[in-house]
Amino acid sequence: MTSSLSRRAVAEFVGTLLLVAAVVGSGIMAERLSGGNVALALLANTIATGAALVALVAAFIPISGAHLNPVVTVISAFDGGLPWAEVPAYVFSQTTGGVAGAMTAHLMFGVPFVAIGTHVRSGPAQSFSEFIATFGLICTIWGAVRFRASIVPFAVGAYITAAYWFTASTSFANPAVTIARALTNTFSGIRPIDVPAFVAAQSVGGMGALLLIRYWFPKSSRTPV
Repeated sequence: MTSSLSRRAVAEFVGTLLLVAAVVGSGIMAERLSGGNVALALLANTIATGAALVALVAAFIPISGAHLNPVVTVISAFDGGLPWAEVPAYVFSQTTGGVAGAMTAHLMFGVPFVAIGTHVRSGPAQSFSEFIATFGLICTIWGAVRFRASIVPFAVGAYITAAYWFTASTSFANPAVTIARALTNTFSGIRPIDVPAFVAAQSVGGMGALLLIRYWFPKSSRTPV
């Protein structure tokens, strides 16, 4: 691993850690303060996640591209924006960073360090939601990068904020985040048994978006992420 790749991998680890800490931590806080009002808890969780995404993407784009998501990394490699040899380092950093983020949130709120998720998120509607959530996320990123790169952090944060509410799954749209959320038995958790279907749907959604991107933007006019 080159020094440059090392720095980028660490950035992906830290960025994904902070993202998951925001998702899980705000979920815990929201559940504690909402008095049993699930809609209010979800709203609080949504706002915190969207705001964190804007900040983290803006902060880490200059270092690693702020993928913070294995699907973004793989699609970037397919599109020529990242060498395939660097994909394992990115994905490993994102996945381990996500797990560390869940544990960080647990430590901050005094809950068990690791607790297997029991929140049921299964069925065709949930999987289709993850397909749509990830498909839309990739289209949003590549469209924003192509036409106005400076708005990418705001576009990503706005899209995920909206997708929390227009998808039945509350828009995980990220395999690293999905795996991490299987290790928390809190508001934002998911059963480990439901993770493979989510990750598969996210992967298919990403590939579907890639096909559309290649149709919209010929290779000569695309800006790699």
